[in-house]
Amino acid sequence: MDTSASPTTTQAALSPHRALRFVLLIGVVSLLADMTYEGARSINGPFLALLGASGAVVGTVSGLGELIGYSLRLVSGFFSARTRRYWLTTFIGYGINLLAVPLLALSGNWPVAAVLMIAERVGKGIRVPPRDTMLSFATQQVGRGWGFGLHEALDQIGAILGPLVVAAILAIQGNYRHGYAVLLLPALLALGVLAAARYLYPRPQDLEADTPALRFSGFNRAFWIYVLAAGLIAAGFADFPLIAYHFEKAAVVSPAMVPVLYAVAMGVDALAALILGRVFDRLGMVTMMGVAFLTAFFAPLVFLGGAVAAGIGMALWGIGMGAQESIMRAALAERIRPERRALAYGIFNTAYGLFWFGGSVLMGYLYDVALPALIIFSVLVQLAALPLFYVIRGKE
Repeated sequence: MDTSASPTTTQAALSPHRALRFVLLIGVVSLLADMTYEGARSINGPFLALLGASGAVVGTVSGLGELIGYSLRLVSGFFSARTRRYWLTTFIGYGINLLAVPLLALSGNWPVAAVLMIAERVGKGIRVPPRDTMLSFATQQVGRGWGFGLHEALDQIGAILGPLVVAAILAIQGNYRHGYAVLLLPALLALGVLAAARYLYPRPQDLEADTPALRFSGFNRAFWIYVLAAGLIAAGFADFPLIAYHFEKAAVVSPAMVPVLYAVAMGVDALAALILGRVFDRLGMVTMMGVAFLTAFFAPLVFLGGAVAAGIGMALWGIGMGAQESIMRAALAERIRPERRALAYGIFNTAYGLFWFGGSVLMGYLYDVALPALIIFSVLVQLAALPLFYVIRGKE
Protein backbone atom coordinates (compact mmCIF):
# COMPACT_ATOMS: atom_id res chain seq x y z
CA MET A 1 0.00 0.00 0.00
CA ASP A 2 1.33 3.41 -0.94
CA THR A 3 1.61 5.48 2.22
CA SER A 4 3.42 8.42 0.67
CA ALA A 5 1.84 11.85 0.76
CA SER A 6 2.50 14.98 -1.22
CA PRO A 7 3.51 18.19 0.59
CA THR A 8 0.07 19.64 -0.24
CA THR A 9 -1.69 16.63 1.31
CA THR A 10 0.49 16.80 4.41
CA GLN A 11 -0.14 20.52 4.82
CA ALA A 12 -3.89 19.98 4.52
CA ALA A 13 -3.76 17.22 7.14
CA LEU A 14 -1.97 19.57 9.54
CA SER A 15 -4.36 22.48 9.00
CA PRO A 16 -5.63 23.95 12.31
CA HIS A 17 -9.09 24.32 10.78
CA ARG A 18 -9.14 20.64 9.83
CA ALA A 19 -7.98 19.69 13.31
CA LEU A 20 -10.64 21.89 14.91
CA ARG A 21 -13.34 20.23 12.80
CA PHE A 22 -12.20 16.86 14.11
CA VAL A 23 -12.39 18.09 17.72
CA LEU A 24 -15.89 19.44 17.06
CA LEU A 25 -17.04 16.17 15.47
CA ILE A 26 -15.81 14.12 18.41
CA GLY A 27 -17.33 16.73 20.72
CA VAL A 28 -20.74 16.27 19.08
CA VAL A 29 -20.37 12.50 19.47
CA SER A 30 -19.68 13.03 23.18
CA LEU A 31 -22.63 15.43 23.50
CA LEU A 32 -25.03 12.86 22.05
CA ALA A 33 -23.42 10.02 23.99
CA ASP A 34 -23.71 11.92 27.27
CA MET A 35 -27.35 12.67 26.52
CA THR A 36 -27.83 8.91 26.24
CA TYR A 37 -26.03 7.49 29.23
CA GLU A 38 -26.32 10.44 31.62
CA GLY A 39 -30.03 10.51 30.88
CA ALA A 40 -30.16 6.83 31.78
CA ARG A 41 -28.01 7.22 34.89
CA SER A 42 -30.43 9.84 36.21
CA ILE A 43 -33.12 7.12 36.55
CA ASN A 44 -31.10 3.90 36.95
CA GLY A 45 -31.46 3.83 40.73
CA PRO A 46 -35.25 4.30 40.86
CA PHE A 47 -35.67 1.84 37.96
CA LEU A 48 -33.71 -0.87 39.80
CA ALA A 49 -35.81 -0.21 42.89
CA LEU A 50 -38.98 -0.55 40.81
CA LEU A 51 -37.73 -3.96 39.62
CA GLY A 52 -37.25 -5.09 43.22
CA ALA A 53 -33.53 -4.45 43.79
CA SER A 54 -32.35 -3.53 47.27
CA GLY A 55 -30.31 -0.46 48.17
CA ALA A 56 -27.25 -2.66 48.53
CA VAL A 57 -27.75 -3.97 44.99
CA VAL A 58 -28.07 -0.42 43.61
CA GLY A 59 -24.83 0.63 45.32
CA THR A 60 -23.00 -2.51 44.23
CA VAL A 61 -24.09 -2.19 40.60
CA SER A 62 -22.97 1.44 40.49
CA GLY A 63 -19.61 0.82 42.14
CA LEU A 64 -18.86 -2.40 40.27
CA GLY A 65 -19.66 -0.81 36.92
CA GLU A 66 -17.26 2.07 37.56
CA LEU A 67 -14.52 -0.23 38.86
CA ILE A 68 -14.71 -2.60 35.87
CA GLY A 69 -14.98 0.30 33.44
CA TYR A 70 -11.90 2.06 34.76
CA SER A 71 -9.92 -1.19 34.96
CA LEU A 72 -10.68 -1.95 31.30
CA ARG A 73 -9.15 1.36 30.26
CA LEU A 74 -5.72 -0.15 30.82
CA VAL A 75 -6.56 -3.09 28.53
CA SER A 76 -8.09 -0.79 25.93
CA GLY A 77 -5.11 1.56 26.04
CA PHE A 78 -2.66 -1.31 25.66
CA PHE A 79 -4.58 -2.77 22.70
CA SER A 80 -4.87 0.61 20.99
CA ALA A 81 -1.20 1.39 21.49
CA ARG A 82 -0.09 -2.00 20.14
CA THR A 83 -2.40 -2.14 17.11
CA ARG A 84 -2.91 1.61 16.39
CA ARG A 85 -6.51 0.64 15.56
CA TYR A 86 -7.96 3.60 17.38
CA TRP A 87 -11.21 3.71 15.44
CA LEU A 88 -11.97 0.01 15.89
CA THR A 89 -11.60 0.19 19.67
CA THR A 90 -13.57 3.42 19.82
CA PHE A 91 -16.48 1.98 17.80
CA ILE A 92 -16.61 -1.17 19.95
CA GLY A 93 -16.69 0.92 23.11
CA TYR A 94 -19.31 3.37 21.91
CA GLY A 95 -21.46 0.55 20.53
CA ILE A 96 -21.59 -1.24 23.90
CA ASN A 97 -21.80 2.01 25.86
CA LEU A 98 -24.74 3.43 23.92
CA LEU A 99 -26.81 0.46 22.82
CA ALA A 100 -26.99 -0.97 26.34
CA VAL A 101 -29.09 2.04 27.37
CA PRO A 102 -32.22 1.65 25.18
CA LEU A 103 -32.10 -2.12 25.82
CA LEU A 104 -32.95 -1.30 29.45
CA ALA A 105 -36.47 -0.55 28.23
CA LEU A 106 -36.84 -4.28 27.51
CA SER A 107 -35.38 -5.61 30.77
CA GLY A 108 -37.95 -7.51 32.82
CA ASN A 109 -36.03 -8.01 36.08
CA TRP A 110 -33.29 -6.31 38.02
CA PRO A 111 -30.46 -8.80 37.26
CA VAL A 112 -30.88 -8.18 33.50
CA ALA A 113 -31.05 -4.42 34.09
CA ALA A 114 -27.95 -4.60 36.30
CA VAL A 115 -25.97 -6.43 33.59
CA LEU A 116 -26.94 -3.78 31.03
CA MET A 117 -25.99 -0.95 33.39
CA ILE A 118 -22.59 -2.51 34.01
CA ALA A 119 -22.20 -3.11 30.25
CA GLU A 120 -22.76 0.60 29.65
CA ARG A 121 -19.84 1.40 31.96
CA VAL A 122 -17.72 -1.31 30.32
CA GLY A 123 -18.30 0.28 26.92
CA LYS A 124 -17.24 3.68 28.21
CA GLY A 125 -14.10 2.16 29.70
CA ILE A 126 -13.17 0.62 26.35
CA ARG A 127 -13.62 3.74 24.23
CA VAL A 128 -12.04 6.45 26.42
CA PRO A 129 -8.28 5.80 25.85
CA PRO A 130 -8.42 5.56 22.02
CA ARG A 131 -10.81 8.52 21.80
CA ASP A 132 -8.59 10.71 23.99
CA THR A 133 -5.56 9.62 21.98
CA MET A 134 -7.21 10.69 18.72
CA LEU A 135 -8.19 13.99 20.30
CA SER A 136 -4.60 14.52 21.41
CA PHE A 137 -3.45 14.32 17.79
CA ALA A 138 -5.81 17.12 16.77
CA THR A 139 -5.32 19.35 19.82
CA GLN A 140 -1.67 19.95 18.98
CA GLN A 141 -2.86 22.20 16.15
CA VAL A 142 -5.53 24.13 18.09
CA GLY A 143 -3.95 24.12 21.57
CA ARG A 144 -4.05 21.18 23.94
CA GLY A 145 -6.00 22.96 26.63
CA TRP A 146 -8.45 24.64 24.27
CA GLY A 147 -9.08 21.44 22.30
CA PHE A 148 -9.75 19.26 25.33
CA GLY A 149 -11.68 22.11 26.97
CA LEU A 150 -13.94 22.51 23.93
CA HIS A 151 -14.56 18.77 23.89
CA GLU A 152 -15.43 18.75 27.59
CA ALA A 153 -17.81 21.70 27.16
CA LEU A 154 -19.75 19.88 24.43
CA ASP A 155 -19.68 16.72 26.54
CA GLN A 156 -21.24 18.51 29.50
CA ILE A 157 -23.98 20.08 27.40
CA GLY A 158 -25.09 16.52 26.70
CA ALA A 159 -24.82 15.68 30.40
CA ILE A 160 -27.27 18.49 31.13
CA LEU A 161 -29.68 17.78 28.26
CA GLY A 162 -29.97 14.02 28.83
CA PRO A 163 -31.48 14.11 32.33
CA LEU A 164 -33.74 17.00 31.31
CA VAL A 165 -35.10 15.01 28.36
CA VAL A 166 -35.75 11.99 30.59
CA ALA A 167 -37.40 14.21 33.20
CA ALA A 168 -39.71 15.60 30.51
CA ILE A 169 -40.62 12.08 29.32
CA LEU A 170 -41.37 11.03 32.89
CA ALA A 171 -43.52 14.12 33.41
CA ILE A 172 -45.52 13.29 30.27
CA GLN A 173 -45.57 9.48 30.34
CA GLY A 174 -44.58 8.64 33.93
CA ASN A 175 -42.79 5.51 32.68
CA TYR A 176 -39.08 4.72 33.06
CA ARG A 177 -39.14 2.35 30.07
CA HIS A 178 -40.31 5.14 27.79
CA GLY A 179 -37.41 7.26 29.07
CA TYR A 180 -34.88 4.58 28.15
CA ALA A 181 -36.55 3.97 24.77
CA VAL A 182 -36.38 7.64 23.77
CA LEU A 183 -32.62 7.58 24.40
CA LEU A 184 -32.23 5.28 21.39
CA LEU A 185 -32.39 8.39 19.18
CA PRO A 186 -29.29 10.23 20.54
CA ALA A 187 -27.49 6.87 20.73
CA LEU A 188 -27.99 6.23 17.01
CA LEU A 189 -27.14 9.84 16.15
CA ALA A 190 -23.89 9.56 18.13
CA LEU A 191 -22.88 6.41 16.25
CA GLY A 192 -23.79 8.11 12.96
CA VAL A 193 -21.60 11.15 13.68
CA LEU A 194 -18.81 8.83 14.81
CA ALA A 195 -19.05 6.98 11.48
CA ALA A 196 -18.85 10.31 9.64
CA ALA A 197 -15.76 11.27 11.62
CA ARG A 198 -14.18 7.93 10.74
CA TYR A 199 -14.92 8.50 7.05
CA LEU A 200 -13.52 12.06 7.06
CA TYR A 201 -10.50 11.32 9.28
CA PRO A 202 -9.38 7.70 8.70
CA ARG A 203 -5.91 8.50 10.12
CA PRO A 204 -6.32 11.08 12.90
CA GLN A 205 -2.65 10.62 13.82
CA ASP A 206 -1.81 12.55 10.66
CA LEU A 207 -3.25 15.66 12.32
CA GLU A 208 -0.21 15.92 14.60
CA ALA A 209 3.13 17.15 13.35
CA ASP A 210 6.28 15.35 14.39
CA THR A 211 7.45 16.79 17.71
CA PRO A 212 10.88 15.41 18.57
CA ALA A 213 11.41 17.86 21.42
CA LEU A 214 8.81 16.37 23.76
CA ARG A 215 9.52 16.66 27.46
CA PHE A 216 9.71 12.92 27.98
CA SER A 217 9.00 9.98 25.77
CA GLY A 218 8.21 7.13 28.10
CA PHE A 219 6.75 6.22 31.46
CA ASN A 220 9.52 7.61 33.57
CA ARG A 221 9.47 9.11 37.05
CA ALA A 222 7.78 12.33 35.91
CA PHE A 223 4.89 10.39 34.36
CA TRP A 224 4.26 8.39 37.54
CA ILE A 225 4.43 11.54 39.66
CA TYR A 226 1.77 13.07 37.44
CA VAL A 227 -0.42 9.97 37.72
CA LEU A 228 -0.07 10.04 41.52
CA ALA A 229 -0.93 13.75 41.69
CA ALA A 230 -4.06 13.22 39.59
CA GLY A 231 -4.95 10.21 41.73
CA LEU A 232 -4.80 12.28 44.90
CA ILE A 233 -7.17 14.82 43.36
CA ALA A 234 -9.54 11.97 42.44
CA ALA A 235 -9.34 10.36 45.90
CA GLY A 236 -10.35 13.57 47.65
CA PHE A 237 -13.09 14.56 45.23
CA ALA A 238 -16.41 13.51 46.76
CA ASP A 239 -18.79 11.88 44.29
CA PHE A 240 -22.10 13.68 43.71
CA PRO A 241 -24.33 10.86 45.04
CA LEU A 242 -22.70 11.31 48.48
CA ILE A 243 -23.16 15.08 48.27
CA ALA A 244 -26.79 14.66 47.20
CA TYR A 245 -27.33 12.19 50.05
CA HIS A 246 -26.05 14.82 52.49
CA PHE A 247 -28.22 17.57 50.98
CA GLU A 248 -31.34 15.47 51.51
CA LYS A 249 -30.40 14.00 54.90
CA ALA A 250 -29.39 17.38 56.37
CA ALA A 251 -32.24 19.21 54.55
CA VAL A 252 -29.74 21.70 53.14
CA VAL A 253 -32.00 22.30 50.14
CA SER A 254 -35.36 20.94 49.02
CA PRO A 255 -35.33 17.60 47.14
CA ALA A 256 -36.35 19.39 43.94
CA MET A 257 -33.28 21.63 44.18
CA VAL A 258 -30.77 18.76 44.33
CA PRO A 259 -30.83 18.01 40.57
CA VAL A 260 -30.86 21.76 39.90
CA LEU A 261 -27.61 22.16 41.82
CA TYR A 262 -26.16 19.26 39.85
CA ALA A 263 -27.19 20.88 36.58
CA VAL A 264 -25.61 24.16 37.70
CA ALA A 265 -22.38 22.31 38.51
CA MET A 266 -22.41 20.72 35.06
CA GLY A 267 -22.88 24.14 33.49
CA VAL A 268 -19.96 25.51 35.50
CA ASP A 269 -17.95 22.45 34.44
CA ALA A 270 -18.52 23.25 30.74
CA LEU A 271 -17.65 26.94 31.11
CA ALA A 272 -14.61 26.23 33.28
CA ALA A 273 -13.27 23.70 30.77
CA LEU A 274 -13.30 26.34 28.01
CA ILE A 275 -11.68 29.07 30.11
CA LEU A 276 -9.12 26.84 31.80
CA GLY A 277 -8.19 25.30 28.46
CA ARG A 278 -7.17 28.70 27.13
CA VAL A 279 -5.29 29.56 30.32
CA PHE A 280 -3.48 26.20 30.28
CA ASP A 281 -2.21 26.84 26.75
CA ARG A 282 -0.54 30.00 28.06
CA LEU A 283 0.56 29.09 31.59
CA GLY A 284 0.93 25.30 31.56
CA MET A 285 0.93 23.25 34.76
CA VAL A 286 0.58 26.28 37.01
CA THR A 287 -3.07 26.34 35.87
CA MET A 288 -3.66 22.88 37.31
CA MET A 289 -1.98 23.91 40.55
CA GLY A 290 -4.20 26.97 40.92
CA VAL A 291 -7.38 25.03 40.22
CA ALA A 292 -6.40 22.22 42.60
CA PHE A 293 -5.83 24.73 45.41
CA LEU A 294 -9.12 26.56 44.78
CA THR A 295 -11.38 23.54 44.42
CA ALA A 296 -9.89 21.66 47.37
CA PHE A 297 -12.16 23.73 49.62
CA PHE A 298 -15.50 22.68 48.13
CA ALA A 299 -15.98 20.02 50.85
CA PRO A 300 -16.46 22.32 53.89
CA LEU A 301 -18.89 24.42 51.85
CA VAL A 302 -21.13 21.57 50.70
CA PHE A 303 -20.97 19.48 53.91
CA LEU A 304 -21.05 22.20 56.59
CA GLY A 305 -22.78 25.20 55.02
CA GLY A 306 -26.34 26.16 54.26
CA ALA A 307 -28.01 26.56 50.90
CA VAL A 308 -25.85 29.50 49.74
CA ALA A 309 -22.61 27.86 50.82
CA ALA A 310 -23.74 24.62 49.16
CA GLY A 311 -24.30 26.50 45.90
CA ILE A 312 -20.82 28.03 46.05
CA GLY A 313 -19.35 24.64 46.93
CA MET A 314 -21.07 23.00 43.98
CA ALA A 315 -19.70 25.71 41.69
CA LEU A 316 -16.17 24.91 42.95
CA TRP A 317 -16.93 21.22 42.47
CA GLY A 318 -17.95 21.95 38.89
CA ILE A 319 -14.73 23.89 38.25
CA GLY A 320 -12.75 20.94 39.56
CA MET A 321 -14.59 18.51 37.32
CA GLY A 322 -14.04 20.76 34.32
CA ALA A 323 -10.30 20.87 35.01
CA GLN A 324 -10.02 17.12 35.51
CA GLU A 325 -11.79 16.39 32.23
CA SER A 326 -9.92 18.97 30.15
CA ILE A 327 -6.52 20.31 31.18
CA MET A 328 -5.59 17.19 33.12
CA ARG A 329 -5.95 15.17 29.90
CA ALA A 330 -4.26 17.93 27.88
CA ALA A 331 -1.20 17.95 30.14
CA LEU A 332 -0.74 14.23 29.60
CA ALA A 333 -0.83 14.64 25.82
CA GLU A 334 1.93 17.22 26.05
CA ARG A 335 4.28 14.79 27.73
CA ILE A 336 3.90 11.46 25.95
CA ARG A 337 5.02 10.58 22.46
CA PRO A 338 2.09 9.83 20.08
CA GLU A 339 2.83 6.12 19.68
CA ARG A 340 2.67 5.54 23.45
CA ARG A 341 -0.18 7.88 24.23
CA ALA A 342 -3.03 5.35 24.10
CA LEU A 343 -1.31 3.17 26.71
CA ALA A 344 -0.52 6.26 28.78
CA TYR A 345 -4.20 7.25 28.80
CA GLY A 346 -5.12 3.69 29.72
CA ILE A 347 -2.74 3.68 32.69
CA PHE A 348 -3.76 7.17 33.73
CA ASN A 349 -7.51 6.52 33.58
CA THR A 350 -7.24 3.19 35.37
CA ALA A 351 -5.19 4.69 38.21
CA TYR A 352 -7.51 7.68 38.38
CA GLY A 353 -10.56 5.41 38.65
CA LEU A 354 -9.02 3.24 41.34
CA PHE A 355 -8.07 6.30 43.41
CA TRP A 356 -11.58 7.70 42.92
CA PHE A 357 -13.19 4.41 43.96
CA GLY A 358 -10.99 4.07 47.04
CA GLY A 359 -11.56 7.67 48.07
CA SER A 360 -15.31 7.37 47.57
CA VAL A 361 -15.51 4.25 49.74
CA LEU A 362 -13.46 5.88 52.50
CA MET A 363 -15.44 9.13 52.43
CA GLY A 364 -18.70 7.19 52.52
CA TYR A 365 -17.48 5.47 55.68
CA LEU A 366 -16.22 8.73 57.20
CA TYR A 367 -19.57 10.39 56.54
CA ASP A 368 -21.29 7.88 58.81
CA VAL A 369 -18.55 7.98 61.46
CA ALA A 370 -17.31 11.57 61.61
CA LEU A 371 -18.23 14.23 59.06
CA PRO A 372 -15.33 16.55 60.04
CA ALA A 373 -12.91 13.70 59.29
CA LEU A 374 -14.37 13.41 55.78
CA ILE A 375 -13.84 17.13 55.18
CA ILE A 376 -10.28 17.09 56.51
CA PHE A 377 -9.44 14.07 54.36
CA SER A 378 -10.95 15.62 51.24
CA VAL A 379 -9.11 18.94 51.61
CA LEU A 380 -5.72 17.57 52.66
CA VAL A 381 -5.45 14.78 50.10
CA GLN A 382 -6.20 17.23 47.28
CA LEU A 383 -3.73 19.79 48.60
CA ALA A 384 -1.13 17.00 48.76
CA ALA A 385 -1.16 16.96 44.95
CA LEU A 386 0.20 20.52 44.74
CA PRO A 387 3.88 19.78 45.46
CA LEU A 388 3.74 16.89 43.00
CA PHE A 389 2.36 19.15 40.27
CA TYR A 390 5.12 21.62 41.19
CA VAL A 391 7.76 18.96 40.59
CA ILE A 392 6.32 18.34 37.13
CA ARG A 393 6.21 22.09 36.46
CA GLY A 394 9.88 22.29 37.40
CA LYS A 395 10.69 19.90 34.54
CA GLU A 396 9.01 22.03 31.88
